[in-house]
Amino acid sequence: MQSNSKLYVGNLSYSTGEGDLQTLFAQAGSVKSVSLITDRDTGRSKGFAFIEMATQSEAEKAISMFNGKQMGDRTLTVNIARPREERGGGGDFGSRPYRPGGRPRGRKY
Repeated sequence: MQSNSKLYVGNLSYSTGEGDLQTLFAQAGSVKSVSLITDRDTGRSKGFAFIEMATQSEAEKAISMFNGKQMGDRTLTVNIARPREERGGGGDFGSRPYRPGGRPRGRKY
């Protein structure tokens, strides 16, 4: 069973670094890891991160301490991270049937 010690931290300033988050969340307990999510093309922060605390109680303490609090000019969103959803393989386009030719049906051109 997975413990809920991994946190989602959102609404971060693009200038916020992993070290800033490590320092801030250490006030709530032992930080196991910090993953600041960045754009793979530009390397720029996407404005959110995942932080893993050592225990579930420390994670809950971090939520109560930092959710809704100001960090710089932003109000942080801090909650338990949800498991990553499986992403589709692409090319499915919902359940539309494939129609070659690219023209709508029913009308002759």
